[in-house]
Amino acid sequence: MKVALVTGANRGIGFETAKQLAQLGHFVYIGCRDKSLGQQAVEKLHKLGLINTETIVIDITKVTTITEAKKVIETKSNRLDILVNNAGILGTVPQPAATTSVDEIRRIFDTNFFGTIQVTQEFIPLLEKSEAGRIVNVTSDLSSLTLHNDPTWKFYPFKSAGYSVSKTALNGYTIMLAFGLKDSKIKVNAVNPGHTATDFNNHRGDKIPDQTAGVIVKYATIDNDGPNGKFFNEDGEMPW
Repeated sequence: MKVALVTGANRGIGFETAKQLAQLGHFVYIGCRDKSLGQQAVEKLHKLGLINTETIVIDITKVTTITEAKKVIETKSNRLDILVNNAGILGTVPQPAATTSVDEIRRIFDTNFFGTIQVTQEFIPLLEKSEAGRIVNVTSDLSSLTLHNDPTWKFYPFKSAGYSVSKTALNGYTIMLAFGLKDSKIKVNAVNPGHTATDFNNHRGDKIPDQTAGVIVKYATIDNDGPNGKFFNEDGEMPW
């Protein structure tokens, strides 16, 4: 049984990703900042018969919770096969580049970029123990610089100096990490699930989580011939 960790998995896309991974027979740690909320998510999964799930406290902005989560997984499972870096924040919107405070941009980056890097680096030693370690960095349509420069793109007017740029930075880190791990059994890709209606965006979106989680699961479970260091959505490879 493969072992997976999904951060921010108590609701929305993260919850659906965890559920689908569990349905595939993987043991899934439900990462959540709040233990009680994480436990509520696990109870929902257990009622569906998915007893191969367990909550784990992890706040990706707090190093102590990351290191403690790693110790728990190392003790119980001794390895990690799949890491889905799903946890993230939108921040206060709108976020015009000329006026959004540096403090707000920094707050967003602390979660979406630096927090994700901290989690990834902490868990690489456990991923290296896997026969086929997989990392998925959950990103966004709004991370693509190519699309942001296309006036015909449907999201062209939506420019956010914090959220969008943090996800662009995460895409860049994905490329660098994939290169650094190219001689290992670990593959890492950036995945855009699409415009999904969740609590994250006040349910503004044209898709639902059980649809969009599928693309994350697809790249979290690629075989040894699968891609590395790429950027995908449900239709295939995306422009950076």
